[in-house]
Amino acid sequence: MQTVIQLDQVCKQYGTTVAVDHITMQVKKGEIFGIVGPNGAGKTTLIEILEGLRHADSGAATVLGKDISKHAQEIKQRIGVLLQSTAIPEKAKVKEVLHMFGSLYKKTADPSEIAAFLGLEDKQNAYIKSLSGGWKQRVSLALALINDPEIIFLDEPSMGLDPNARSEMWEMIHRLKKQGRTIVVTTHYMEEAEYLCDRIAVISRGRLVALDTPQKLISMLGGTKRISFKNAGKSSKARFAGLAHVTHVEYEAEMIKLHSSDIDETLKQLFHLAAQEDWMVSGLRLEDASMNDVFTEMTLQGKVAAR
Repeated sequence: MQTVIQLDQVCKQYGTTVAVDHITMQVKKGEIFGIVGPNGAGKTTLIEILEGLRHADSGAATVLGKDISKHAQEIKQRIGVLLQSTAIPEKAKVKEVLHMFGSLYKKTADPSEIAAFLGLEDKQNAYIKSLSGGWKQRVSLALALINDPEIIFLDEPSMGLDPNARSEMWEMIHRLKKQGRTIVVTTHYMEEAEYLCDRIAVISRGRLVALDTPQKLISMLGGTKRISFKNAGKSSKARFAGLAHVTHVEYEAEMIKLHSSDIDETLKQLFHLAAQEDWMVSGLRLEDASMNDVFTEMTLQGKVAAR
């Protein structure tokens, strides 16, 4: 499969802070590629380098076969970008905004076709200020498509959307993939990353700590599962962390969640601890590992499992 983005030992530093630390990875044509990580992990800096908005201090970054540091303007004509928030004139109509943004590119798609694809036909004469958050996000996505891009960068595409609007956004992203476009998604929603992405890069402290399919990333945890139960308020986080095979504890006022690599042994010790301390294990739930667990294990504990 053709490589459309290639990073080789890319670094970026601000003063003493290393934002991107020797990252090497590839993005293949036609895939939905996710980038996840905690705040301050370096995701935004990495994406801005790929979009030609920042220069790397060292290493090489090519987009669509061209060095982004030398051909940024040419590459910008061939990519689309959906930001977390886009400054769109509130008093403009949807169709006016589409035509205005289209005038900025050498090549443009048909605005009416984009509107039809995103279900915006009936909103063409609506003013931006009259639209809900979900419809504004559709307009922002339409602007990212106005130049018929080969690669689309989506920064938190469903942030702030209600569950229905989020599902609709996910469906539109899958339809864009079916058109043969490459999509790079940054997100804080692990459910979104797991549902949308063919492969996911996990970034922590500027480093690439894992890169694989969601299913393989989850399997890297070695069968880790989660035990959830109500917090009786009679035991400490340290006591739970000391139970057999517990790899991580989420200790909250209402609920406690234990990540375990051997759920049977952990349960046995959990009930023994409850009996010793005279409290009941209630609200018990057993859950399979998910991308949320991958995120927790690989970013908070700093595991390095990149491939």
